[in-house]
Amino acid sequence: MPINAILTDIEGTTSAVSFVFDVLFPYAAEHLPQFVRDHAEQPEVAQQLAAVRAQSSEADADVERVIEILLGWIAEDRKATPLKALQGMVWAQGYRAGQLKGHVYPDAVEALKRWKDEGYALYVYSSGSIQAQQLIFGCSQAGDLSALFSGYFDTTSGPKREVQSYRTITEAIGVPAQDILFLSDIVEELDAAQQAGLQTVGLAREGGVLAGHDTVASFAVIDLTRF
Repeated sequence: MPINAILTDIEGTTSAVSFVFDVLFPYAAEHLPQFVRDHAEQPEVAQQLAAVRAQSSEADADVERVIEILLGWIAEDRKATPLKALQGMVWAQGYRAGQLKGHVYPDAVEALKRWKDEGYALYVYSSGSIQAQQLIFGCSQAGDLSALFSGYFDTTSGPKREVQSYRTITEAIGVPAQDILFLSDIVEELDAAQQAGLQTVGLAREGGVLAGHDTVASFAVIDLTRF
């Protein structure tokens, strides 16, 4: 059966890993402490701080201790939902101020636009928060790409290396799993998606093969007519 929906990862797939690690993470590490201090009483921030306390088993942690925990999580790239949510809030300020512009590979921009024009429904699944995803594409170096996408998924749908996460996303998209193509640079994510019934293509931008999956170095050579 031909595919009619495409689900794509961001980091290492549509966008450079270096943008996340060399631009976004340092920006969050620099600006998150003061952001938390300034906004700790706001409901949406307070909710995430409570989640940090719960996940770290430090129910009585004060704001400065929570900040310390968050900076530790940033350093170890922990896929913690409250961290991702708070990072998204900090990055939103940076994007609004013009201090950040989302990186998206030109070949990804061209392919995503073409696929949208051809009638494919496009979705994003990243460990970054939905807000962070929307900012990367909505405030990208190539302009506002947000209109290309029909939906976004993050770790609230489940970890990216677990089969059930892709079943949950498939149900939300509302088409059979075999009609969805998943793109990622991580073989464990591709394996999980494949086990959930999705079709897969691996992105290896520096060359090489992601074992068990068709592998390409660029969006430009993905041939959707094969599926």
